[in-house]
Amino acid sequence: MRLPIFVCLAAAIAGGVAHADSNQVQRGPVPKWALPSEPLAVPGDATGAVFIRQQDSEVHLDEKGQQLYYAYRIKILHPNALDIGNLSLAWNPAAGAPVVHVIKIHRDGAVVDVLQKASFEILRRENQLEAARLDGTLTAVLRVPDLRVGDEIEFGATLRTSDPTLGKDDAGVLLLGPEPVPGRYHLRLSWEGRDKPSIKMTADMTAVAQQSANAIDLGFDNPAALTPPKDAPPRYQWQRVVEYSSFADWQGISRRFAPLFADASKLGASSPLKAEAARIAAANAQPMERAAAALKLVQQDVRYVYVGLNGGNFTPATAEETWQRRYGDCKAKTVLLLALLRELGVEAEAVLANNSGADDGMDERLPSPRMFDHVLVRARIDGKGYWLDGTLPAVAAPAGEPVMPYRWVLPLTGQGSGLERLAWTPAARPDEVTLFEIDARAGFDKPARITNTTIKRGVEGLQQEVQFSALTSAQLLGAFRQNAIGSTWQTIEDVRWRYDRKAQASVLTVIGTGTVDWDDQGNGSKGLALPGGGFNPPEKRLRAAEQNQDLPFYNKPDFDCRVTTVRLPTATKLGQWTHKGDINTHMFGQAYYRAFDLRDGALRMVRGLRVEQTEVDAATALHDNGRIGRFDNSMAWITYDPTGEDAPAKAPRPVPATYEIDWTADSVPCLASAGQ
Repeated sequence: MRLPIFVCLAAAIAGGVAHADSNQVQRGPVPKWALPSEPLAVPGDATGAVFIRQQDSEVHLDEKGQQLYYAYRIKILHPNALDIGNLSLAWNPAAGAPVVHVIKIHRDGAVVDVLQKASFEILRRENQLEAARLDGTLTAVLRVPDLRVGDEIEFGATLRTSDPTLGKDDAGVLLLGPEPVPGRYHLRLSWEGRDKPSIKMTADMTAVAQQSANAIDLGFDNPAALTPPKDAPPRYQWQRVVEYSSFADWQGISRRFAPLFADASKLGASSPLKAEAARIAAANAQPMERAAAALKLVQQDVRYVYVGLNGGNFTPATAEETWQRRYGDCKAKTVLLLALLRELGVEAEAVLANNSGADDGMDERLPSPRMFDHVLVRARIDGKGYWLDGTLPAVAAPAGEPVMPYRWVLPLTGQGSGLERLAWTPAARPDEVTLFEIDARAGFDKPARITNTTIKRGVEGLQQEVQFSALTSAQLLGAFRQNAIGSTWQTIEDVRWRYDRKAQASVLTVIGTGTVDWDDQGNGSKGLALPGGGFNPPEKRLRAAEQNQDLPFYNKPDFDCRVTTVRLPTATKLGQWTHKGDINTHMFGQAYYRAFDLRDGALRMVRGLRVEQTEVDAATALHDNGRIGRFDNSMAWITYDPTGEDAPAKAPRPVPATYEIDWTADSVPCLASAGQ
């Protein structure tokens, strides 16, 4: 078992020039500014894996930046907890070496000083090399010997976490997780020799905070578990948090970083990148064409590797350095792209963003560069804004909207820009379209020819491009035959894949044969539930009584479209076929649509589900809770009755078959209001 650490410090470890002794773990006393808590007595009825007698997490701000003191004393109650004796420290030697204060075992009144006979082993490796990250981090490990159930393990260390780009100006958070193990937790923020940082606490922290002239202390004994409001937008999960920042506003961060990218993108008179820009200009007459060519060059000819060495966590490598070594992280690729666009006469700026999806409510946070984990380019072309991301595959062209659904971004400008909110609107094109054609013309008792096509956009489409573009046609066919035959498929004859640059979509088609699971309904009647045709009824939007009932409910953005066409057995007549009813309703901020059409020897169905509102107010949710009982969750059954004679009614709205229109088009009839 790995002991959960419930107190975390959001601070990256970076540095400038490494010192000789910073590659080793040092030993020393607890710093004077630290204020360790007293151990809490272990209750006689303690259960679980461990009991936290004390856990201290203290951040200290000084003229050089910040340091972290972390210490604990833990009672081991279960064999599964013995692996907490596998100690590990990770640090960047450019920031200075970690200082270990104590590693002891307490057993039956006796104390074993582990550091007298054991020492850390330094692993000179990159922890995340497989993820294309070079951050200079060293890892030290120590396996505490002879650790037993009933022992108490004590540990304490201090680590400087300053960043050379920020200097003494920095920001971060202290937090206590939602479900802590029973015990005592102490958080502290202190400062000296500098101005007091801006501090912002959630209400649950304000209630326990003790403030002095140069510190804030927060103590918790056996803190209760916190449950975020159910189904609320992500920003409402921000609980038990203390923020601190030396920045007065977001504009200050923008001004601090803008010169870094401007300087790194400057080119010398003899730079080979000038020749590259000239080549692009000669081959492309229009600004958009030039921007697309520059973006493709950065995406395709410079591989992505995160580089955090020598203070590179926030400071970008120069364009010329990146071009020479042909690899770089998002900062390096952004700088390279800015340099090329400047040479091509295209106006552009670097923009900080958050790829993890943690930017909801960022406008309510204190200004912090650590809220961002990505940077990309926004260009102005022919009077319109376009997003260019050099870290994406080369099929990702300049686009009016970024691939990731950012809520807040920070443009980097010399005068300083504030946070910018990116407006959200329901997707105009489906994120995914699934086309299913069942050719049953040979009859009920014969295998049907099946054509299944999926069209994926956005991140999933790009991931599929990375996965499939490296495979040969034979490899792709072999992989599907190996993994798919035996379920829907009896045979797979062909697998085709392409990335449609115009539609910005990955298109995968599988062709083969399969057995249609016709349901025998007696007297020669048959039934079939069309794949992808039904809707699960939405769940009620309710919260526990102790939670805030007035908060909105969250919908993750989505637009899914499924289209099924059945070519009916030629021995049957259209009048012998019926189908379930159409659906066109809105509930909980989502549009539900299903339509059938029976003509030309085929039964066609389209079914669309789109999020229309990412946040639904409590009153609307309460109203829709009362409508769930009337929600049509019927499967998309089609039925054959050999005694049927009536001609099928004309569909209120024609539904195209899977093979009749281009389903990668910008407008397709997946909703009642689309594709008309």
